[in-house]
Amino acid sequence: MHALLYLIVSLFSVAVIFFTLGSPFAAALEIIIYAGAIMVLFIFAVMLLNLGQEAQAEEKRLLNFKIWIGPGILSLILLIQLFAILTPGFSGFSGFSGQVISPKEVGISLFHKYLLGVELSGMLLMSGIVGAYYLGEKKKRSRHRFFQGESS
Repeated sequence: MHALLYLIVSLFSVAVIFFTLGSPFAAALEIIIYAGAIMVLFIFAVMLLNLGQEAQAEEKRLLNFKIWIGPGILSLILLIQLFAILTPGFSGFSGFSGQVISPKEVGISLFHKYLLGVELSGMLLMSGIVGAYYLGEKKKRSRHRFFQGESS
């Protein structure tokens, strides 16, 4: 679950990059679709697996103060960059062209030039959900056999 939360933070940073490059529509889509809807599906898949006590013990072992130092520093740098870019009169960032890309241009680009990448990423996400469901069902069946007194 913590890795999924870190992934949401990195998806927000990708949205900031889209915004600074002049595509606020792509930034909004990044937040709504990826950081919102798809991450909910990932969290659902992790909960579907229901790893139990062994995962909780490993998580408790990994959660100490030293683990938070690196991500905390990176998040602080990202936050400082965000405030610096959004500050009026900031000219230290040369990547902003000042040209706003319309939603029509984003759609044309996604479904013409990058169609194969969009379709492959959709198939990859679907296969991840199917795999999580299979692993969850397999564990559920083995637990059912254990309680019925059968050997696996």
